[in-house]
Amino acid sequence: MAEAPENLPSGASRVAQSYPDIWNAFAALGQACAEAGPIEGHTLRLVKLALAIGALSEGAVHSHTRRALAEGISTDELKQVALLAIPTLGFPQAVKALTWIEDITDPSLAERANWEV
Repeated sequence: MAEAPENLPSGASRVAQSYPDIWNAFAALGQACAEAGPIEGHTLRLVKLALAIGALSEGAVHSHTRRALAEGISTDELKQVALLAIPTLGFPQAVKALTWIEDITDPSLAERANWEV
């Protein structure tokens, strides 16, 4: 289920609040796609995370990481998805995805990384 507009990052929230018909259609499309086949639960969330990583979408990786944690998916599982990206997307892109996951799973690590040179 799509997040409520007030729970979205600022840009997406503004679009959802300014154009509710578009947001509702977008949310309905996402729901229909999720229900179009037999994949569900944790597998569905991990696939969505992998797609977000492949699209190099930091916001989507953050969103799917938050949702995955709320659904009981472990940090180790989330990090494995990022590591699986190495052969396909390359080491730098996979590391980027890993840091995006860690932004959510370990904010103190993310803060320390910003100070390292």
